[in-house]
Amino acid sequence: MSTKTQNMTRRYALGALGMTLAAVPFSPLLACGKGHVKRGATGWATGGTAAMTGANTYPNPFASGLGEACTLTCEQILGPCYGSTLVRKDISEGHAGLPVRLALRVLDESCKPLPGATVDIWHAGPSGVYSGGDQHPFCNPDDPKARAAQWFRGVQSTDAEGRVDFDTCFPGWYGGRTVHIHFTVKAAGSETVTSQLYFEDSLNDGILNTQALYNTRGARNTRNSSDVIVAQEKLGEFILQTQQMPDGALMAWKTLIVRSSTGTPLCEANSQYLKELVKAGLNPSDASTFPPDMLQPKS
Repeated sequence: MSTKTQNMTRRYALGALGMTLAAVPFSPLLACGKGHVKRGATGWATGGTAAMTGANTYPNPFASGLGEACTLTCEQILGPCYGSTLVRKDISEGHAGLPVRLALRVLDESCKPLPGATVDIWHAGPSGVYSGGDQHPFCNPDDPKARAAQWFRGVQSTDAEGRVDFDTCFPGWYGGRTVHIHFTVKAAGSETVTSQLYFEDSLNDGILNTQALYNTRGARNTRNSSDVIVAQEKLGEFILQTQQMPDGALMAWKTLIVRSSTGTPLCEANSQYLKELVKAGLNPSDASTFPPDMLQPKS
C-alpha cells in the first residue's frame, strides 16, 4: 500500500464512507419570528431547532424556478455510518446547535417533480460524531449515548412538488473530512442516487470559528478544497445554497435530479484517490475491509 494510502485516517473514510451557486434572493418583507430568540455570534440562533421561531414564515427557496442545468446528480459513496432511521422532519432529537432548515427538491430527468420519493439523510452532530449502534464503532467511538441514539438521521417522502424539509443542526467537523451531509433517494423502493452535500468554506469558517458548541473544538484540518473523498472538479455541483433567516436559523437548499430508471447509468463524483483505494480492495460501506491504520483515532 502506498504511503499516501497508509496515512489516510479512519476519518477520511468515515464521512463519505460517509460551481459556486448564488443564493436565491429573498423578499425583504419576510416576517420575523415571534418571541425571544437566543443569538450567537454574527446573529446566528443557538439552542437547536427550538430556536426556529419563524419557521412558518420561511420562504420557498425554489420559487424562482430551477436556476441551474437539468443534469443528473452524480453519485458519491454511501459509507459505513448509514444506519436505521425514522420518518420525521425534525431529526435533531433536541440537540443544541445552530438550527438548520434543509430543503431538498427531487426532480426527474425531464425536470419534473418526483412525488412519493423517499429522501434519507444523515450527518454528524456538532461534536463531529454520528449516532446509531448499527454501524462500525469508529462512527461514534467510546460514546454509548451516541450509539443508543438516532439523532441527525431521518427520512421523508417528497410532496407533489418533489420537496422535503428537514429541521436539524449544522453538522460538526471531524478529522480528514470537510463538513458534509449524506443522502440517498429512492423511487418506488429502488435507489436512484446516493451522494453528499457540502457548504461553502466561508460559511463553514464563520460558524465553526464563532458559534457555541463549534468554536471550542479547535481548527478543522480539512476544507472543501482538500477533501479527498469528493472529486474536486465536481465539488461545486454539491454545494448547498444558503441564507440566514430572520430568526437566526440557516436555510440551506438544493435541487436533486435523479434518474427515472435504475437502468440509466449514474455519473460518479468520487475522487480518483478513493477509486484507487476501492480497486485495491477497500469497500467504503464495509469497515471490515479497511486497512487497520484507518481504524485508529487520528492523533
